[in-house]
Amino acid sequence: MTPVKTGIIGCGKISGAYLEGLRTCENVEIVFLADLDLERARAAAAEYGVPASGSVEELLRDESIELVINLTIPAAHATVNRSILEAGKHVFVEKPFAVTAEEGEPVIALAAERGLLIACAPDTVLGSGVQTARKAIDDGLIGEPVGAVAFMASRGVETWHPNPEFYFKPGGGPLFDMGPYYLTALINLLGPMQRVNASARISFPTRQITSQPLAGQTIRVETPTHISGSVEFMNGAIATVLMSFDVSAHQLPALEIYGSEGTLSVPDPNMVQGDALVKRAGEKEWTLLDPVYAPVPHRGTGVSDLAWAIRDGRKPRTDGRIAQHVVEAMQAFLESAEQGKRIELQSTCERPAACPPGEKIELR
Repeated sequence: MTPVKTGIIGCGKISGAYLEGLRTCENVEIVFLADLDLERARAAAAEYGVPASGSVEELLRDESIELVINLTIPAAHATVNRSILEAGKHVFVEKPFAVTAEEGEPVIALAAERGLLIACAPDTVLGSGVQTARKAIDDGLIGEPVGAVAFMASRGVETWHPNPEFYFKPGGGPLFDMGPYYLTALINLLGPMQRVNASARISFPTRQITSQPLAGQTIRVETPTHISGSVEFMNGAIATVLMSFDVSAHQLPALEIYGSEGTLSVPDPNMVQGDALVKRAGEKEWTLLDPVYAPVPHRGTGVSDLAWAIRDGRKPRTDGRIAQHVVEAMQAFLESAEQGKRIELQSTCERPAACPPGEKIELR
């Protein structure tokens, strides 16, 4: 196929992972980098051999560009997505899709109105680990899924991120930062969600940055940093979810699926690599499942899948409607905690198509 000419808006820390990973994706050609800091865009273009760089306006005016990757901060995602769609270009956006469900829904509507595709990270769910677990469920290896657990607990990002303040503002926190990885994986494995019940707290009202270049500065925390709750899925399964920036150490599993005939241990969906294991009822040992294809050692797979979707006229496997459903669920966690009641979700989505098995991921 003819590679999809692609631009990137936002040349911060995460852009390097995309630029490095997409080097191996033959169906995506990065041709333009844009950033509010023009020097940063120029430096990234020089480092990764991208032919052009400049302002966001210049990128959006370039009629040769079909697809734009939005790597701005979460608070800007919806606004920038609208600008990209209004310029007649398809969108792949970093997670979360939006800061609120109300902010994200008009973006979905605009994409449909313009006949454009929109997809959203995380694309780690396209990795071999989650896809291998998906095949095991689809093949009935653990029987009927009845429950799941998803745990992400750490001591925060202020020790390593160069500019961590936005992680502790509305639209950040462990839920909106890390929740998309786990909730998107659960949708791939179990299907759409139905209702949420949760509790949340801000454990530390301030955080001191210890990473460079802002070491010593204090952040005022404005969003919950420890969230615990449950999600009921349309298929009847119930998942326990913990997202925290307040935990120093733990021995919890990242993701497990419990079925009527056994248990699946799923590799951490925050990572691209990892093995899926199964232990069926009555068995004494865990069994390593054969991967559905060779592990993909990088991110950017979702952009490649979107590029195939553009050419093939199908939905991307990280479709914006899935990402919007995740945003509503995360918002429901916070509303449930604040209101002290169970929240029914108003949106839904389709469980995405599984990746075809093979020696390597092809994403067609």
